[in-house]
Amino acid sequence: MESLRAYLQKLAVPQQHEYAERAGTSLGYLRKSLSVGSRFGGVLARRLDEASGGEVPRYELRPDIFGEGPEEAAGQSR
Repeated sequence: MESLRAYLQKLAVPQQHEYAERAGTSLGYLRKSLSVGSRFGGVLARRLDEASGGEVPRYELRPDIFGEGPEEAAGQSR
């Protein structure tokens, strides 16, 4: 979730809305999920990853579904 928080913080508010829309959700939903620590479904985690160009990795959002990220699997740390 920290990568999502960091990604949103670097965007201006209009860009945050555009990002959420590209991922098929709303900025309000993302903000609420961050504040209460909700887990995203697998489809949304994948869309958030793709819409961010990989800056919000699906592996971090849902490691129970997507497993370790490529760096972790290769023994590298981020």
